[in-house]
Amino acid sequence: MKLTRRMTLAAFAGMLALGTAAPAYAADLIAIITPSHDNPFFKAEAVGAEAKAKELGYEALVLVHDDDANKQSELIDTAIGRGAKAIILDNAGADATVAAVQKAKDAGVPSFLIDREINATGVAVAQIVSNNYQGAQLGAQEFVKLMGEKGNFVELVGKESDTNAGIRSKGYHDVIDDYPDLKMVAQQSANWSQTEAYSKMESILQANPDIKGVISGNDTMAMGAYAALAAAGRKDVIVVGFDGSNDVRDSIASGGIKATVLQPAYAQAQMAVEQANDFIKNKKSPAEEKQLMDCVLINGDNAAKLETFALTN
Repeated sequence: MKLTRRMTLAAFAGMLALGTAAPAYAADLIAIITPSHDNPFFKAEAVGAEAKAKELGYEALVLVHDDDANKQSELIDTAIGRGAKAIILDNAGADATVAAVQKAKDAGVPSFLIDREINATGVAVAQIVSNNYQGAQLGAQEFVKLMGEKGNFVELVGKESDTNAGIRSKGYHDVIDDYPDLKMVAQQSANWSQTEAYSKMESILQANPDIKGVISGNDTMAMGAYAALAAAGRKDVIVVGFDGSNDVRDSIASGGIKATVLQPAYAQAQMAVEQANDFIKNKKSPAEEKQLMDCVLINGDNAAKLETFALTN
């Protein structure tokens, strides 16, 4: 019996030795959950995270919550049920997400948040976000310059439940409000949507035909606003966005939208996967849970260097 047991243990040890020759964590899973890929920013996040996960030897489960907190909770259940080693998450609401991330933590699945913060600390391992306030100030400074420090303007705000929407709006106003000849005649949420921004811009323009500029909380809304202005023959209106999408890059190149602010979606997502990998393998958490990545102004001077939410050399 002892001999048999020794042989069994030796065989098991041999199997383990063979296993270590295979790529590390080849059978392990990382779940990547973002809003809809209809928005190129969120698609870039998912693509970047998936590429880095596969590079590090993981399987990737890419899921979309469509900014629906209930769906997000169900997808986190799916990730837990599939035995995910970590979750990379661009969340569906600063308050609504806390319980879902806590649920994952309680199940032993660490979460690494990107792009959007939640209203709690100590629940996620990391919250890696763009410095939205710094970026908004860059965009606002360019907007003020393009406007010649005067004129009526409109602000399109993002989804009200999204912390970033409020931070960007504050960053804009902490610059623009110092110029008394710049007057905001309308401020409306278009919920990050191009279609909604088009519709809202049509209505705003009818009520305020003398507007000179539009500052937008993201590029998708900026594209919708510019399309509505162009349809009304108002290509003279200055439009500034935020994100750094290829669509806005192309619009800048053709003389349409004047500027945007690049937040590094692809790099941010890859950093989250790298930190998840370090946590999984070494139980090492980042030095700080909340990590800010600075944004970069994009205008006619550097738009040609922009590709998929990153600047090329």
